[in-house]
Amino acid sequence: MNTQDIFALEQKYEMNLYPKRGIALARGEGEFVWDSDGKRYIDCTTGVGVAILGHAHPAVVGAVERQANTLMTCYQPFFHEERGKLERGLAGLFGGNARVMLSNSGTEAMEAAIKLARRHTGRKGFVAAMNAFHGRSTGALSLTYKEKYRAPFEPLLSPVTRVRFNDSEALKSAVTNETAALVLETIQGEGGVRPASTEYIRAARDICTDRGALFVLDEIQTGCGRTGKFFSFEHFGVQPDIACLAKGLGGGVPIGATIARQEVASFTPLEHGSTFGGNPLASAAANAVLQTIEREGLLAKVSENGAHFMQKLQAVLEAKAQLREIRGMGMMVAVELKVPSKEPLSSMAQGGVLALPAGEQVVRFLPPFIISRSSIDAAAEALAGAVL
Repeated sequence: MNTQDIFALEQKYEMNLYPKRGIALARGEGEFVWDSDGKRYIDCTTGVGVAILGHAHPAVVGAVERQANTLMTCYQPFFHEERGKLERGLAGLFGGNARVMLSNSGTEAMEAAIKLARRHTGRKGFVAAMNAFHGRSTGALSLTYKEKYRAPFEPLLSPVTRVRFNDSEALKSAVTNETAALVLETIQGEGGVRPASTEYIRAARDICTDRGALFVLDEIQTGCGRTGKFFSFEHFGVQPDIACLAKGLGGGVPIGATIARQEVASFTPLEHGSTFGGNPLASAAANAVLQTIEREGLLAKVSENGAHFMQKLQAVLEAKAQLREIRGMGMMVAVELKVPSKEPLSSMAQGGVLALPAGEQVVRFLPPFIISRSSIDAAAEALAGAVL
């Protein structure tokens, strides 16, 4: 099938949900992807932070192939080794004294956290930050900030109080004895890659403890090592009650996880569930990801190369009139421009580098952890060449 036929096929049958980029991807290897015409790109999108080990990583491919040849599905009432190993690994990384529910996506992980918070506390209310993004299913959408996502589908879950991000005083008045949970991102991804301050995250933990509310951290984009720690909350010296993971956990295979302190894991049998959650195929892929991160020392590499990326961006962009700010942590990097990002993103793609928007004027980079320094430098130079 040629490129135009591929375009026509999706345009004819797919619901009109995604603004298309005019590129049909055909294959990937490492930090590179190729389109249907054979053009190669440096992939700094990784499926919105999904392919953290790069494309077609041998460990993930091997795990999926072995499991596909053995057993792909195993309903939760039956035990399975790969699922158990993954749950043990995630509980250990979270802090040991934890319970895990596996699902298929980030929004599902957030739905489980919402239900668990209400189940444990007996309360109804939630507090979330302005510019937050927590997913598009009904409960998760209720916590997402942008009205354009919420308005067509209201009424949604309530009551939800929205507060300014990085404003500790606002949290003090918003979190009450009616609050089931405060839900935050340590770095707002869709909100422009805006990191929280240490003071803010620590204050959030203290306020929740004081008011008897649960502290839920959305680690869907920041987790699995994206910031240089497996959980981004490790940078802040806090322990949440619940953390939600997805995106990079399966290295490309769909999976989500809701991890809770054992004391708050209050579900009783059949109060929640997932047909495909924790299936052997996804669990095997996720176990391969966790093993590879540890075996190859990728967390240190993320920190080192992330710092290099930001330094390189600063060096090539500091004289650009259109630059407003460079920010991020680890391999979660953003450049805020003074102009819309659409044209620079298109220009970069023409030059062989794929990146993402994060708001109207932000270019976001979510490269794989295994990306080379030369590709990092090329991505920075591509952006520099795309802006005045």
